[in-house]
Parts: sequence; C-alpha cells; structure tokens
Amino acid sequence: MQKAKILIIDDNKSVLSALEILLQFEYESVEAISNPNQISSYPKLEEFDIVLLDMNFSAGVNTGNEGLFWLKEIKKKAPSTSVIMMTAYGAIDLAVTAVKQGASDFILKPWKNEKLLLTIKSAIELRKSKKEVQQLKSSEKNLKQVINQDKNLIVGNSKALHDVLNLVRKVAKTDVNVLITGENGTGKELIARELHRASTRQNEVFIGVDMGSISETLFESELFGHTKGSFTDAKEDRAGKFEAANSGTLFLDEMGNLSLQTQAKLLSAIQNRSIVRVGSNKNIPVDIRLVCATNCNLPEMVANGIFREDLLYRINTIHIEVPSLRERENDVIVLAEFFLDKFSNKYGKPQLRMNQSAQEKLLNYRWPGNVRELQHTMERAVILSDGNVLKPEDFLLTPSNNNMPDNSLATLDEMEKQMVKNALQKHDGNYSAAAEQLGVSRQTLYNKLKKWGMS
Repeated sequence: MQKAKILIIDDNKSVLSALEILLQFEYESVEAISNPNQISSYPKLEEFDIVLLDMNFSAGVNTGNEGLFWLKEIKKKAPSTSVIMMTAYGAIDLAVTAVKQGASDFILKPWKNEKLLLTIKSAIELRKSKKEVQQLKSSEKNLKQVINQDKNLIVGNSKALHDVLNLVRKVAKTDVNVLITGENGTGKELIARELHRASTRQNEVFIGVDMGSISETLFESELFGHTKGSFTDAKEDRAGKFEAANSGTLFLDEMGNLSLQTQAKLLSAIQNRSIVRVGSNKNIPVDIRLVCATNCNLPEMVANGIFREDLLYRINTIHIEVPSLRERENDVIVLAEFFLDKFSNKYGKPQLRMNQSAQEKLLNYRWPGNVRELQHTMERAVILSDGNVLKPEDFLLTPSNNNMPDNSLATLDEMEKQMVKNALQKHDGNYSAAAEQLGVSRQTLYNKLKKWGMS
C-alpha cells in the first residue's frame, strides 16, 4: 500500500464505489464526494496528492465546462495537488484542454484498471518531483540570501571613496570584466561585493576565491571541478568554483600570485566561458560576472615576463583602483568610530569612547595595512581597555610601520615587502602569526616570499 491521499469527485455513485474499491487496497487514504460544490469548503484539500475529477456533473450536459471550472477552483486552493480528469471517449479534446489548463493527465471512461493505476502512479511521482524541485529552489534561495547578506559595510565619506563608488555604480549593471587593484587591506573584496550587490545578478551567488592559497596541483580541481576517480582523492564528482558561481559573480583575489601555467588555464576558461572538469572531456558552459583583484603591479609583471599580457587584457576591461586609507582624508576617524561601536558592543563595553589625543594619534599614523590594520587595532584596543576612554597609549601601533617610505617614492611592491619584513620581525619569523597580522593566508605569504626570493 502506497502512502498517498486520493480524492474522487464524481456524481455517479457507481463510479465512486468502483474507484473506492479498486484504490483502497493500493493507497493509504481514499475519499469520495459526489457533489462538486463541496470542493470550496472541503477540509485540507491541499493535503491530497491526487484528485480524480469528472468533467460533467449536470444531467444532459456534456460540454466539460463544469470540469474545467472545478479544475481551476481546485488549483486555486491546492496548486501543488495533481488533478486527473475523467471523461468519456467523445470528450478527448476537452481532456487535452484540461491538461493545458493545469490537469496532470486524463482517464477515459470506461477505464482499464491497469491503465488507471499506472496513470495515478505517474501523477503521484510527478507531484513528488515538483515538491522536491520547490524545496530545492527554496533552499537555494535561502542559501543565496545567507551567502550574499551584507556582513560588511563600506564606511566613509571622503571624495576618493565616493569617486570609486560612483564608478562601481556605472559599471555594475554591465557584465564586463573588472580588475580591482589597491594596497593590502584597502577593501578590494568589499568593492567586488558592492559590484555584485548593484548588478542584475544580485540575487545569485557571489563566490570568492583566494588564488594565492590554491596550490598549483589542485588549481584545476578547485576552479573547474573533477569527476569521480580522476585522481586518488576524487571519491565523487565535484563542481569547481566556476560552476558554483554560474549565473552569479566569481571574484578571483590575489591574481598576481598565479604561475604562468595556471594563468594559461585560467585564460582559456575566461575566453571560452566554459570549463572542463578534471577527468572529463565535456565542455560545460558557465555564465559568470568576473571580478579580479590584486595588490601587485600587473603591467610591471607583464614587462618582466611573469604575467601574461593577454590575460591582463581579458580581466582588465574596467580598472578600479581602491584608494589607500592615507588618501581618504578623515575617513580614519569615521572608520575608527564605526569599529569602536562594533567591538564595544561585541565585547560588552558600550560606554567606550576615544579622547581627542587618541584620535590625533590615529590621524597621524600612515596605516600601511589600511582599513584591515585599523580594524585590528581598534578591536585590540577595545579588548585591552580598562576604563571608558581610549587614550593614545591604548593603541599599539608598530613604530617601524610609521617609518615606511613615502608613497610617492616607493612602489606598492616595495611597501608590501617592507610590511612583510616588519611582520616577520615582530613575530620572530613565525609565518602563521605574521600572515594573521597581515590578513592573508599562510600560503599567500609563502608565495610572496618565494616571489621576492626571501623564502
């Protein structure tokens, strides 16, 4: 006996009896009514899996209009319930019309029991499939909302930041590839998320990938996916980041850390907008908005032969340079107040504030780690604070960082190298601790040291 609820609606009591006798041994619950006017008030109609509905109820009337009317009423009350129409041989055209208007199928009178049972079984399977699809769509929608929820805000009112956001708004509605550059900690991912949020893909997923943390051996598997058995640990088919981002935005961070070999593989996927999983030869088309980011000087890397010029052209249709915190006028204090409010509430110190001297110290510091460094500084100060007022001495700023070369006299690469040296010195060569301070993965730190010959 199958677990399903069936409702039979027919004004011919002999038909009702015959169907009840046949179906009561096949299905868990079978109910019958002879008057279709009961449909409007029938309790829990939406709980029925199948409704068997006659097409004619009034004596001498064979137009089928009554059946079509009650079909619409049932679908209003129970849109997911499958309705099977019952009709005589001469009304097949009407039955076809009913299917077009939402019926799952139709049964001819007199029926053959085997054919009727098979039709009902198929309709039940169809209903189950529809429910599963609806549940998957609902789960997918909820998952996308969780993934895309605004966990971070872009805070600041400087002209430099407003200029960037104006450019973002202009570009967002298009699908052109965007390259975001800027120093470490300036908020390149936040700008990428803002591009996604303002785009026509805002209700789809935003997938971020730290390219510097992916080893060369796993590059293709991570980005393009793999098939079961394609290598030792491939125990099942798996979609890569390109497929996961289909219909949404794919954000590739740390683009300057790619080897020439992986650059070639990435270029092919970007050009063709299709990927091939490891272990397969099937092309899978992908529809993505591509946003890349780096703190490296890619044109200089092209000149030095360590970055492909054709890849740079592909990812650089629009270039957005995120300003350093030094270029954002008084956004330091705006951001500091924002982080102070956030962390004082988080750590149960809602009365905490900064005095004027503390603000001046923050303004006079060069912030080589930019917004990320400011965030960590404010969190540390809140955690270690004893009173209700933060003073200059509560902010533990690395003195060596304040002696960084002037931005006009040093390249981003040189400044980044100095930051890494300072972090390693501070943590006595502990790579994990230095990477955490810098806000990058341990693998990314290794890659940078290898690039500079410092490993």
